[in-house]
Amino acid sequence: MTEAPMDAAETGGDDDADRKVVEQERDELKKFVKGLSADDIKSGNWFTKLSAHAMNSYTEKVDWQYFQERYPGVPADAIVDQRIKMAARYAALEGGLSAGAYTATVAATIGSAGGASPATVPAAVTTMMVDVAFITRLQLRLAYDVSVLYRVPLDLNDPEDLWKLIRVAFTIKSGEAVREGVAKAVPAFVRPVIKRFYSGEVLTAAKALPVVGKHLLQKNVIKIGIPLVGVPLAVMLNRYTTLLAGRHALAVFRNEARVIELAENLSKRSQHPELMLWVAWLVIRANRKITDDEALLMRHLVRVVRERHQVVDEQLAHLVDIDPAEIWRRIDAEPGDLSDLLDVADQVATVDGDVNAREKAVISELQDRCRRV
Repeated sequence: MTEAPMDAAETGGDDDADRKVVEQERDELKKFVKGLSADDIKSGNWFTKLSAHAMNSYTEKVDWQYFQERYPGVPADAIVDQRIKMAARYAALEGGLSAGAYTATVAATIGSAGGASPATVPAAVTTMMVDVAFITRLQLRLAYDVSVLYRVPLDLNDPEDLWKLIRVAFTIKSGEAVREGVAKAVPAFVRPVIKRFYSGEVLTAAKALPVVGKHLLQKNVIKIGIPLVGVPLAVMLNRYTTLLAGRHALAVFRNEARVIELAENLSKRSQHPELMLWVAWLVIRANRKITDDEALLMRHLVRVVRERHQVVDEQLAHLVDIDPAEIWRRIDAEPGDLSDLLDVADQVATVDGDVNAREKAVISELQDRCRRV
């Protein structure tokens, strides 16, 4: 398997060069697919094998420095945009090659079978699995590239980080959001097909890799389930599902990078790191509900305060119900300028959007407490 992605700069966006890269990748994946058993495909275990095969050596070579050497001085947003476009281009080219094989070998069989599942047609299995494996590997690596470029650390030996990458790469748990936004993201003539691709049950809870494999295989059957549409369908579906996957990865990892950056800046400016954590938690708990961005911010605040200031607050770590009176007591006992805490409260309150009434009340009280005569 190719260990590192082909950069757009290396092909210059040249169609012949891109096609050569895609054909080489397909040849490699054919060898992988031929090593699969029928049970691997049916059970979804192909995804378990592909994930390890596709990512192990890749993650050893591809890191932030890897991209800096190829795009020196270029901001992450610009590199991410180029990599999403490149992945979509490769996906479209591969779709055309696979669809040609589908049309030539199995279209008539599928038609005579009255719409039977293409997976039951022997001639279609290898072609279908190469197509699915290509797009699966492409989207996994694209999502990983985006996480690296935004410096969001992922350790794929950690099951939670691996599952996070899979969720992002294949919009798992975000299927409904993808469906809602899909009409605006693609041309009108391909919208019905894209909507059909994202229709059905959204995979939500199961973290077993074979379950994901079955899920992906079922979704991709649509590409050869309508043989009369042929090559244009596969090209457009591959291209736009990859674009949507890339944009989803951008949104998730860029947002996490934003939160990490905020945590680091707050810690860097803070003159009261331990008290800062209590104030941040008080603001977060003001609304009694914790958003994903708030939980993410608190996790990174605790981490950077530990790393930068060597502060570990066991009392906060074991806290169940927060008592505002305890925070006010700590603030009243702290001498000197406390304006940095006001900045913390303002930034924490806005991390997930507009400031609500309860957060405003906490900030108002904090302003009164921190005002030094």
